[in-house]
Amino acid sequence: MTVSHKLTAVAVVCGAVVAGVVVGLLLVAPSGSDPAASSSVTPSPGPGSSRPVPVDPDVAAVEVVGKAIAAAIVNHDATAFGKLTCVQQSSADLAELKRKWEAAGKVTATVPDPPAVSGDSASVTVHVEGEGGQKDTPFPLKKRDGKWCVP
Repeated sequence: MTVSHKLTAVAVVCGAVVAGVVVGLLLVAPSGSDPAASSSVTPSPGPGSSRPVPVDPDVAAVEVVGKAIAAAIVNHDATAFGKLTCVQQSSADLAELKRKWEAAGKVTATVPDPPAVSGDSASVTVHVEGEGGQKDTPFPLKKRDGKWCVP
């Protein structure tokens, strides 16, 4: 596979991930929602919860990335989401993502379950709720140069 084919494949995968996020948010967005409405991140379980703290550093790191994805969605912060991707996103793509997130209005987002990690691949599910409903979106992650990112 040539370098241009690899770059095309990476761009397609990144586009699919971003499209999945957008579709998920549009499904939970109420019609006529106020994009300026405030949003909140639901706090993760505290020390007294039944969910154990991850011992594996990769599981912990993937959970941190998952929570950062959730925060970016809640805050309509496409720039922050772009920093979580393995491949730099264009300004136009990030602006479009931000516009769609803002149109979705107020949402909450959580990482309800521990991530699944297998070698240099992982998956973390982000649960998003808005006035229009709820959606669970699995985000695939890859470990590149010691850092977990959305491919």
